[in-house]
Amino acid sequence: MPESPRRRLAWTALGLAATGSAAWAWHRLSGGPSGRLSGGPSRLPEFTYTLIDGRRIGAAELRDRVVLVNFWATSCAVCVAEMPELVRLHNDYQPRGFEVLAVAMPYDRPDHVLHFAASRRLPFPVALDPMGLTVAAWGGVEATPLTWLAGRDGRIRQRWLGRPDFARLRADIEALLPRAG
Repeated sequence: MPESPRRRLAWTALGLAATGSAAWAWHRLSGGPSGRLSGGPSRLPEFTYTLIDGRRIGAAELRDRVVLVNFWATSCAVCVAEMPELVRLHNDYQPRGFEVLAVAMPYDRPDHVLHFAASRRLPFPVALDPMGLTVAAWGGVEATPLTWLAGRDGRIRQRWLGRPDFARLRADIEALLPRAG
């Protein structure tokens, strides 16, 4: 009996999730306690993100801001668990020139992303990437969550695979932002 396209898609998604989990576990075992990585772009890509509300955010809107870009999925337990901390980061630092941008993975259904963002009242921009163009602009995403921190000059300062050490991340953000006054 031939497999339906929906069933094939489900098996593909399951395989991708298992591969991502294995990559994350390998990284956590071999990459040290901080989860920091090297590799990927050295600057924020010149790219325009399409948000769940239809707006678009490009490089011009992110210029002169400290930016945290988080690749995530509604099916990723670690991603879901870290969202409240990303909300706290946004709330604490956004008035000082900090921006969180959450990018949903291409395999994440837009209706799931919309429901998640609305039900959790995410205060920061959430982008959809149904064609994988954002993932490609960032050089690929090997697993979720994958988080990047860029300074006001657009240079990438840190990259984490898995849950970041949020105390250390806060210190990194503080160092990149102008002093509160």
